[in-house]
Amino acid sequence: MENYEYIVEMRGITKRFPGIVANDDVSIQIKKGEIYALLGENGAGKSTLMSMLFGLYEPDEGEILIRGEKVKINSPNVATALNIGMVHQHFKLVSEYTIAENIVMGMEPVKKVLGFLPMVNREKANQEIQALSEKYGLAVNPTDVIQNLNVSTQQRVEILKMLYREAEILILDEPTAVLTPQEITALLEIIRGLRDSGKTIILITHKLDEIKSIADRCAILNHGKLIDVRDVATTSTKEMANLMVGREVSFSTEKQPAQFGKEVLKVDHLTIHNSDHFPVVKNASFSIHAGEIFAIAGVAGNGQVEIADCIAGLTKAHEGKIILRDEDITQSSIRDRKEKGIAYVPEDRQSFGLVLDFDINEDLVLKEYYEEKNHTIKNFLNKEKIAQDGEKQIDKFDIRSSQRGSTVVRSMSGGNQQKIIIAREFTLTSDLLILVQPTRGLDIGAIEGIRKMIIAERDKGKAVLLVSLELDEIMDIADTIAVIYGGEIQKIAPAKELTANEVGEFMMGVHKKEVGANE
Repeated sequence: MENYEYIVEMRGITKRFPGIVANDDVSIQIKKGEIYALLGENGAGKSTLMSMLFGLYEPDEGEILIRGEKVKINSPNVATALNIGMVHQHFKLVSEYTIAENIVMGMEPVKKVLGFLPMVNREKANQEIQALSEKYGLAVNPTDVIQNLNVSTQQRVEILKMLYREAEILILDEPTAVLTPQEITALLEIIRGLRDSGKTIILITHKLDEIKSIADRCAILNHGKLIDVRDVATTSTKEMANLMVGREVSFSTEKQPAQFGKEVLKVDHLTIHNSDHFPVVKNASFSIHAGEIFAIAGVAGNGQVEIADCIAGLTKAHEGKIILRDEDITQSSIRDRKEKGIAYVPEDRQSFGLVLDFDINEDLVLKEYYEEKNHTIKNFLNKEKIAQDGEKQIDKFDIRSSQRGSTVVRSMSGGNQQKIIIAREFTLTSDLLILVQPTRGLDIGAIEGIRKMIIAERDKGKAVLLVSLELDEIMDIADTIAVIYGGEIQKIAPAKELTANEVGEFMMGVHKKEVGANE
């Protein structure tokens, strides 16, 4: 009989970094077999707290008990020996290795060749991973190579890596941040299944609807302090949001009717091919005016990101034209498009939005460092001016970091990395603002703030192209909605003439194509 009340206890945990107290006297108790959510804004201290449970950091003060026993977890190996596993927000996989090689790494099954030479038994590894994936409903092909997999499959590999090491306590850090709505539904089912098989799940998140649908209890952190621990069943998402942000949060954004100006962007019969020469966008036409938020709604993978990338210059058009204020920019370079007034928040913040080993100030000036205003008389970078500009943006966009502008971006939470890109692109002088998943990975308070900023940019007369997988976001802030399915635009209409249900049906290809006057 187990003689402990809690499988995990963290008592009076404090962790300081230069210039910041990440966790301030935090105490939590987690029962075996429950889904326990850690809820808080970007930079509230959720990941830091769990990194101490996994042995990546050691607390400055406080103690940790596992199964009622006081422990010192000073490395992930110690955590693994205590049956604790963690899936990090940004995965830790070797991209050239197969799924099975990643999972068994460091614990490879061995066979003897010629009776005495030890060698990795790949066949056995593949069989073990196949059996493990089937046992937990995490279907993967053990011989697939990581770099060829989509994000949701890579995440399954990370979960299997923990299960292979016999983890009983599973920490999932923002597990749905980069998944599509369909993949999120599948992952939540997997998490329920893991709980039902006796695992204890700790979920780091700021997505209230997910907590409501899956968690048993949630601990709410704000600026490193534990605010409250609530039973999820008896707490509304509104209460959770208010506790998390420390104020009343609005779930819808107020905006005045749009005042459309001149046409800023015209996309004319655009066709885009992928690397296999397959058309992923077919004959798309639309236009966006000054003072208009034009949103493209669609299920992930239907060509909407390729349209945004093509307008920004990251991919080439196969056919058709892109016209910016009466000028054909179809063949223009990326810098030329930026000079002509295009700002761009890309879908993948780490690969395309940021240089992770730069500090905040360097990333903020990434698109303007070559301009005279950022140079000294002798044509060196004016670090003092760049730092002053950075300070203003850090305050305006609430970018939270330990060492202000000199913080290395790689060390920051995903949500705060996103805020750096938003700050840089919103501050550029531009006529067209292209936003792909602008609020991905942000908490409810930050989402509310970014949506208000998008509307403010529209009200200043900018044309905004919004690509989002969040249908509620599109319904909340768009003036005009285009729905894409299978690479083809199915419908374009003013947002006020469409219901979320109708948009959803077009997204799933239920309705036949019927493009309006905008084409």
